[in-house]
Amino acid sequence: MMKKALLTGVVSSALISGCASSGPDSAIAYKSDAPAAKRSLEVPPDLSAPQQQDRYPLPVVNSNGNSTAPADVALNSKVAANVVVSADQKAKAQIERAGSQRWISVEGKSPAQVWPLLKAFWQDNGFVIQTEEPDVGLMETDWAENRAKLGRDPVRNLLENIGLGSVLSTPERDRFRIRVEQSATGTDVFFTHRGMYEIYINEAKDATRWQPRPADPELEAVFLSRFLVRLGVDEATVAQNARKLEASANPVASSKVRSEGGDIILADSFERSWRRVGLALERQGLAIVDRDRSMGVYFVSPVQDEALKATENSSGGILSSLAFWQDKEKAAEPLREQLRIELKPADAEQTRISIRNSQGTPLSAKQLQTLQQKLLNELQ
Repeated sequence: MMKKALLTGVVSSALISGCASSGPDSAIAYKSDAPAAKRSLEVPPDLSAPQQQDRYPLPVVNSNGNSTAPADVALNSKVAANVVVSADQKAKAQIERAGSQRWISVEGKSPAQVWPLLKAFWQDNGFVIQTEEPDVGLMETDWAENRAKLGRDPVRNLLENIGLGSVLSTPERDRFRIRVEQSATGTDVFFTHRGMYEIYINEAKDATRWQPRPADPELEAVFLSRFLVRLGVDEATVAQNARKLEASANPVASSKVRSEGGDIILADSFERSWRRVGLALERQGLAIVDRDRSMGVYFVSPVQDEALKATENSSGGILSSLAFWQDKEKAAEPLREQLRIELKPADAEQTRISIRNSQGTPLSAKQLQTLQQKLLNELQ
């Protein structure tokens, strides 16, 4: 809820006079609204621990983009599960950038090696892992609050010390969707931000509603840089590379991406287009439920929690505006069917992007135009 006025002015004054202020806050200090998962119980000496790693084998993709057989996937997952990965093991990794889009390329490490580092990283940064699907390389945090935005004053210090810190809160929440993919040289890591903020819905200011906020590319960049450090890259190197990326980030001309004959033409190689389109889809509230890189196909559907709440809040509640594929002229249910996004090289430096439904047939003119425009804006 909004910052709660539970303390009267007299009590606040007394608290202020009785407490000392603390040092400066860090810019980011997240805390999830959901309780952290409890640690698993220790297994007594006479019992065997369950083999959980075999339950979700990570897909192994060859350098040509073809997936291995299920038996080989399971075997490779077992081998990867036995690899000890620690934070102090240095990895050759860097952030790549195209416009406002950024991702990490990690050389020489498989998704199975990067996955435990990712999970520990987000938990250490105050997030609760809500869902994780190692078999498709997807992880999502719960909604969390950046407590650093509250600042540090004597009132908050006292409330935190006596366990009442939740009395104060900000009107913003953030969550992240994390995706890992096998690449020809290692693993690609993508972070996609989703945000919402709380507004009053009446003049009495006694009722609120959560509304969507635009994705924050700069916040994504902060966490990508932090994860580079977790991978073992020196902080000074990370900062230097970040400055180089900012200095070289010239605005992309609109001619670099255009609509042509019902498709989108992106002036970039297939490999970079594949990464960029995946990020663009996720930023527009579409979840990648499956993909086939060798065929250049993403299968996407509306993020489940957004679709459900858009239905529950017909007046345009939480994140319902992201359901841009709806026909606004009639009260239609949010689209729940999958979409098929196909990428094909037009030439060495251009990629053609087609949007189809799950059966491979074109969308209606209105749906296609709306979705195309969203992707064109994101890929600028």
